[in-house]
Parts: sequence; C-alpha cells; structure tokens
Amino acid sequence: MKRRVSTILVLILLIIAGTYARNEIFGPPHQMNKAGKKSKDSKAEIKNGDIIFQTSVSGQSKAIQLATHSKYSHCGIVYKNGENYFVYEAVEPVCLTPLNEWIARGSGGHFVIKRLKNADEVLTPEVLSKMKTVGDRFKGKHYDLYFEWTDDRIYCSELIWKVYKEATGLELGKLEKLKSFDLTSLAVKEKMKARYGNKIPMNETVISPESIYNSEFLITIKSN
Repeated sequence: MKRRVSTILVLILLIIAGTYARNEIFGPPHQMNKAGKKSKDSKAEIKNGDIIFQTSVSGQSKAIQLATHSKYSHCGIVYKNGENYFVYEAVEPVCLTPLNEWIARGSGGHFVIKRLKNADEVLTPEVLSKMKTVGDRFKGKHYDLYFEWTDDRIYCSELIWKVYKEATGLELGKLEKLKSFDLTSLAVKEKMKARYGNKIPMNETVISPESIYNSEFLITIKSN
C-alpha cells in the first residue's frame, strides 16, 4: 500500500514539474489561440533552413527580453515536409511544431523570418540533410531552464546555433557570458534567484535569440 501511494505521489510531482516547464517556455495553454487567422499567408517565400523569431508569452519571456534588450525571446528553424511547414524548436521537449501553431503561440501572432544572405549557395540539399541529422540528435531532449552550454538539455537559440555551426560551419551570433547581459531589472533578478538561488553561473557561455537575430550572416525576408 505504501509503495502504491509513493508511486502516485511521484507521478503527481512529475506532472506538476512538466506543467511548470511548459508554462515557462510556452506560456499558459489558453495563449495558443487568437493569432492563427493572421498566419494564412505565413508560408509565402519561406524556405528550408529559415530562422523564425517571436515574442513568447512564457513565464521567462519578459526576463529574457530585459536581459538581452530584445523584442524576441524564442526562435526555431523552419523545415518543409511535403506541403506542410514545421518549426524545429527547443521546448519541452525538443520537437517539430506545425508552423501555424508555432505562430499562434507567440504574442499577437507576430513573427520575423530571417535567412542566410547566401542561402542558395550554402543550404544545398546535402547541407540541409546534415542540418536535420544534427538536429535529430537533440530531438526529445528536455528544455534547458538553466541555459547551460551542454548537449544534455538545450534551449531555443542554442539549438539553432549548434545545428548551423556543425552543418554549415557558420556561427550565427556571438557567444557571450551570462554576466554580459543586463541583469539589473527586478524581473531578471527574481527569475535568476528562482533558477539559481545564490549560485548564479556568471561565466556560463550563452547564445541569445537577440544575438542570432542580429547576426551579420542573416537578412530579414518576412515580418508581419
């Protein structure tokens, strides 16, 4: 009987932890709504390997925006499968999400799509295949709430940076240390305290959505 009760308690704790992680990354479930209608023409001009950015409605989004001085707090890689488009993203867990669902999940349905300036030369069928192979190594891995530079868990901009680096040799955005971000606002301090307590890893290597967004190798090809 005691063993059965213990098992039930463990399952409840796992469900609670999973819900917390998804809300931190996605935002509350009711946020996956309104913006779907705005995405009817979202597929125009989109190509495999494009990078898409949005403002997340998650619990950590505001802190990311303040710390990086960026409007955008989430990003992923666009792939086409048949007639359908998907976003490969690091959420909980790393997965492919239908493009329209991904757009609808962001604040106001707003998104920006960027592409390599010389994408036609670099993103050959062979390279795109390699990108998917590299990305598959992370599929199903948990989202990294602590933004550690390891492959055990992974966050959105880290996924993009590592896939592009290994498949193309390009470094999309400058790697920084956690201490280089603006950690002065109350929202950031509270989130850091909740995540790390008094042991904030100031020297941890981090790649932010903002750094990728501003990469010299990318151009904007679509914004709504």
